[in-house]
Amino acid sequence: MNFSAVLCLMVILVQLWPCSPSPQNSSAQNTVQSFTAVRRVKRGWLWEPLFVTEEQISLDPVYIGQLKSDLDKQDGNLKYILNGEGAGSIFVIDEYNGKIYVTQKLDREKKPFYTLRAQAINRSTQLPVEPESEFIIKVRDVNDNAPQFLDGPYVATVPEMSPDGTSVTQVTATDADDPSYGNSARLLYSLVQGQPYFSVEPKTGVIRMASQMDRETKDQYLVIIQAKDMVGQPGAFSATATVTINLSDINDNPPKFQQRLYYMSVSEEAPVGTTVGKVFAEDSDIGHNAAMDYSIEGDSSDVFDVITNDETQEGIILLKKRVDYESKRRYSIQAKAVNRYIDERFLEEGPFEDTTIVKINVEDADEPPVFTLENYMMEIVEGAASGSLVGVVTARDPDSDGSPVRYSIVHSTHLKRLFSINEHNGAIITTEPLDREIASCHNITVTATETSNPEKISEANVYVQVLDVNDNAPAFPKNYETFVCENAVSGQLIQSISAVDRDDSAEGHRFSFSLAQEATNSSHFTVKDNQDNTAGIFTGKSGFRRQEQFFFYLPILIQDNGTPPLTSTNTLTVTVCDCDTEVNTFYCRYGAFMYSLGLSTEALVAVLACILIFLVFFLAIVTIRQQQKKKPPFPEKMEEFRENIVSYDDEGGGEEDTEAFDISALRTRTVMRTHKPRRKVASEIQSLYRQSLQVGPDSAIFRQFISEKLEEANTDPRVPPYDSLQTYAFEGTGSLAGSLSSLGSNTSDMDQSYDYLADWGPHFKQLAGMYTSQRSMAD
Repeated sequence: MNFSAVLCLMVILVQLWPCSPSPQNSSAQNTVQSFTAVRRVKRGWLWEPLFVTEEQISLDPVYIGQLKSDLDKQDGNLKYILNGEGAGSIFVIDEYNGKIYVTQKLDREKKPFYTLRAQAINRSTQLPVEPESEFIIKVRDVNDNAPQFLDGPYVATVPEMSPDGTSVTQVTATDADDPSYGNSARLLYSLVQGQPYFSVEPKTGVIRMASQMDRETKDQYLVIIQAKDMVGQPGAFSATATVTINLSDINDNPPKFQQRLYYMSVSEEAPVGTTVGKVFAEDSDIGHNAAMDYSIEGDSSDVFDVITNDETQEGIILLKKRVDYESKRRYSIQAKAVNRYIDERFLEEGPFEDTTIVKINVEDADEPPVFTLENYMMEIVEGAASGSLVGVVTARDPDSDGSPVRYSIVHSTHLKRLFSINEHNGAIITTEPLDREIASCHNITVTATETSNPEKISEANVYVQVLDVNDNAPAFPKNYETFVCENAVSGQLIQSISAVDRDDSAEGHRFSFSLAQEATNSSHFTVKDNQDNTAGIFTGKSGFRRQEQFFFYLPILIQDNGTPPLTSTNTLTVTVCDCDTEVNTFYCRYGAFMYSLGLSTEALVAVLACILIFLVFFLAIVTIRQQQKKKPPFPEKMEEFRENIVSYDDEGGGEEDTEAFDISALRTRTVMRTHKPRRKVASEIQSLYRQSLQVGPDSAIFRQFISEKLEEANTDPRVPPYDSLQTYAFEGTGSLAGSLSSLGSNTSDMDQSYDYLADWGPHFKQLAGMYTSQRSMAD
């Protein structure tokens, strides 16, 4: 038998009081709505979509629909079961009649729908009458959420004087309600505060300019925007947001001087660059729109200048040229301020500049004297007599009283007071003749001082040029070394000569060369002038003999082209060399040197040989002495000396030394000593070292070794005649006493006891007394 089950869900939407009553819910109270949906058939089930309105709840569960099977005979044999999301907690079912109830208030914004499964089973067999079927319960939205401005508060900026309709910014509100159902999430924007300057588009929230506004009047506005849901219908929720709108500056204002007339003053002593005063033009704009440049109008621009302080926007008037109270006492200048950056949109409103008048008074001051020239150029001929006039300087007092001026020269060490000046008329004269070859120009500093006020001093530079006169005769530029061979032929060039002149020639130096009058009759040499300030010396004959004449002294006459011309005689020394045609300079110099000494070559060789023998003999003596110093005085005792500790702490006391030491006894004992053959120490040490590995430090072996060394030192005639301390120690492996070597001990001499030295006999009496006294002093 086939069974069919019919799921009839009658949806009854009952609006109940919510937990938080709101105006929009009051009109929907106790209303019942029925929904008819398209029937869907699935596995024999007949069911319709279910809806439940959010926020509805009462003290009792709310009925939302019913499950009913056509096999249900109302005898309680069928059992209805509900499974899925919220089954048993949010949604419950009456298992006998299939009615579904909602027990809790639902929030669509948290969960918009629930998926459940319905089943009808036979109570007797516990078998399903129909297979389990799935259905959905949707939560229908109500207007329970107010709009929200998530990005507020808003801040916007718009340029001042913007035209109407200029977009400022856009505000956006959100609503958590369902935008696809009803008008719960449909928002409408309106302006609560901000009229008549701004407007807002109702649907988009775009804020626009409603009129032109001037930043200089008000630079900030606070606008309040409201957003309502339900398209602004009564009972709708709303929210507001604040928008701070700042007006940014544009250059729509020209600069304006606060004063139409400025008064300033400047002293006539003020140097160039002195600040005279400041002017200020105010601009209502800010930032770079308020930047301006100042300038000076009119003829006074060459005396005064103005610069702009970019930080304070002030115009600083500076002194461009020195002013003189006696020449002009008052200036009237026109200062202009112009905007640096001009907005072309506002050019029609007028020029963006302003002007003002500045009156500047020149203050009188006691000025120092003024020279007619800052630098004077003067000339004087060299060699002029003392007291010759060089030139005249002039200075005057620019003040109205015209105080007399006194002149003086600031002398320096290099001038050596070559000049003096008349303190009344400024005439400069020489105090001694000037030499152009020493100094061709002199720089003099002249001062002018007011007699009524000595503190007012001014200076001027005087350049004195020393004019040249022909007062220096030409001469050879160097000492020529001229040689001629004995076999030289006639007409052979042996030397080229030139000349120098310390004088300065405007036309250039021209020198002429010739033999002096006293040498014109000589036939040995001739002079040929090359007409280019040089000349050549030629032989006048063939063949020269050194035995007859070794040197020739040739007087050369040199004349310059000065006015008047000057002539000098320069001697050229010609040396005869033992050569054919080519001159060996070194050999010739050597021969000349020997000739000047009056020695022959053989005599010089003999002198050099004697000197060489003397040097060899001297070096041999020095070598022998150095070898003797290196030889040790006691070669056989060198090994023992390395073991000795010798102390020289006694200071000579004269006669006390003879009392402290018995020299005769030492000498006697030294003579009576018998030399005992010295054994090989190295072999003894190796033998004792092997034995020390088996015996202790108190063994008789060590005592025997020490006794033998002591006896050997007492009887050795080659030891010095004074006491000495010899220490012998052997370190044995595994010794309980540790190391016996004094080399590795960190104990000082002051920590040791030397009492045992007194038992060593009369020879060690002095040594024992020295160490005993040192220990007593330390204690």
